[in-house]
Amino acid sequence: MSKYRKILVAYDGSDSSRTALAVAADLAKKDKCWIKVLAVVPPYYGDLELIGVSKIKETIEGPGQDILAEAKQLAKDHDVHILTNLEQGEPYDRIVHVADDENCDLIVIGRRGRRHLERELMGGVTARVIGYTKRNVLVVPEGANLSWENILVATDESENSRHAFDLALDIAKERSAQLSAMSVIYTNDELSAFAPDHVTEMVQSKRSFHADLKTKAAGKDVKLSTYVREGEPHEQITDLANEIKASVIVMGTHGRKGLHRILMGSVTERTIGYSSCPIMIVH
Repeated sequence: MSKYRKILVAYDGSDSSRTALAVAADLAKKDKCWIKVLAVVPPYYGDLELIGVSKIKETIEGPGQDILAEAKQLAKDHDVHILTNLEQGEPYDRIVHVADDENCDLIVIGRRGRRHLERELMGGVTARVIGYTKRNVLVVPEGANLSWENILVATDESENSRHAFDLALDIAKERSAQLSAMSVIYTNDELSAFAPDHVTEMVQSKRSFHADLKTKAAGKDVKLSTYVREGEPHEQITDLANEIKASVIVMGTHGRKGLHRILMGSVTERTIGYSSCPIMIVH
């Protein structure tokens, strides 16, 4: 599905969450869909018998209500109507559960900006949401805008990345967008020097895979540009995104392993951390 019916926005009053809400508002106007804005406040673990329950409720929920009032004003400024929800608990857990309960098509969440001399990887809440949810997640860097006009999809031939390509192809078809697909062969100086034939074989394999993708895209009357790059995957993805002026990156994630561990592939996580444009994470 390339258009959305209901979007959940995680909102905490930060600049990055304001950007996320602004992007969701733009999507809502174009797709004529609903927006649910969720704020999460911490639970109270004290003894309710020692203090008035109503006072505790007011103390805990007050800041959350203020945040949602701010979100309503921001939505009004963008000329969209939103529904709001205030939850208590662990933020990532409540975001995932509300998205499921409300049957949202998409979770939109902000990404903090860069700090010091290095990029900042996304906050723990964002990582955990992506790890636990079965919904697609749009991660929006602070101050970024979303446009579907120039989509870059990163694919590594895995089943997960094939789903990402299929979604990107549907979006490109539905929205008459420009579509590019790329694969990255991880190489270093040692591999290039001592196993050049192996690298050449991998490049040919990727090009053959891309030929199949082009056939698939042609079947939907979508023109596909393809790229094979060598190097550090997240660097090559973000560099190409900047080079072709991609408006959004679409990629998959390996989700979770075990019962409680949240694991995203380091390529996905680092791409999110470095990217200057929004990233759609496809499950």
